[in-house]
Amino acid sequence: MTTRIDGTGIARRIRSQVAEEVAAVAASGRVPGLATVLVGDDPASAVYVAAKRRAIKEAGMRDFHRHLPQHAPHDDVAAMIDELAAAPAVSGILLQLPLPRHLDAATLIDRIPVTKDVDGLTTASLGLLARGERGLRPCTPSGVIELLDAEGIPLKGANVAVVGWGELVGKPLTHLLLRRGATVSVAHEFTTDLGAVTRPADIVVVATGVRGLIGPEHVRPGAVVIDVGIHRTPSGLAGDVRTGELDGIAGRITPVPGGVGPMTIAMLLVNTLRAAQWSAEPDVVAA
Repeated sequence: MTTRIDGTGIARRIRSQVAEEVAAVAASGRVPGLATVLVGDDPASAVYVAAKRRAIKEAGMRDFHRHLPQHAPHDDVAAMIDELAAAPAVSGILLQLPLPRHLDAATLIDRIPVTKDVDGLTTASLGLLARGERGLRPCTPSGVIELLDAEGIPLKGANVAVVGWGELVGKPLTHLLLRRGATVSVAHEFTTDLGAVTRPADIVVVATGVRGLIGPEHVRPGAVVIDVGIHRTPSGLAGDVRTGELDGIAGRITPVPGGVGPMTIAMLLVNTLRAAQWSAEPDVVAA
């Protein structure tokens, strides 16, 4: 029988631990704070930001939210980020993506100091990740690693197939897995035989944005399948994996919803707490 991995329960435990640590930090006079920056009125982005803000408040952190209009000039968004970067009470800054098309996301993200980059997406943060140095890691890939650890799934020596080579999940996750001693194969849009990459794997992580891409023909019996995809359909949320078809084939699998999704917000809380803790160290230098 295939076991569903309870991402909601694992995330709940992490959030509880973060709240306990926040209370201890707050007792010393420093309360972590997250600034969320939303540009425009995209409904999905508004929902995501609202969920992040609720989680921050529930963890006992301070909520610094900024909302700019859809047509805000690039310079206005940049000035807002610079203001938050200079604010001592702000431990972390999250620029909600996607941005309106007239804005250069990469340039704006790189204005966030590496010490406040709780999304782990600046060029500096990704460089620290690639070199294996301490830094704030992207939330969703970190959440995948935490899920696997919580399930007691060994990574050292494991064969892992990462399907998707995106900047938000695939690339950073590959680095994290390699650092943990996994043997990693990567498939992407130009892979001619997807099954040849995924079938030998002990663990298959799928982050393509292609609904229902992975099915029984791609997974060996007993493999662990982590579905990072999320798609809104008339019948509810669905992922990149045809989960129902893998019942009795996969050993363990993450459902959609209730798998990786809750872990992303949990790791955002972890990153905000770490940013606050590290900023209090005397040798921390913003970059």
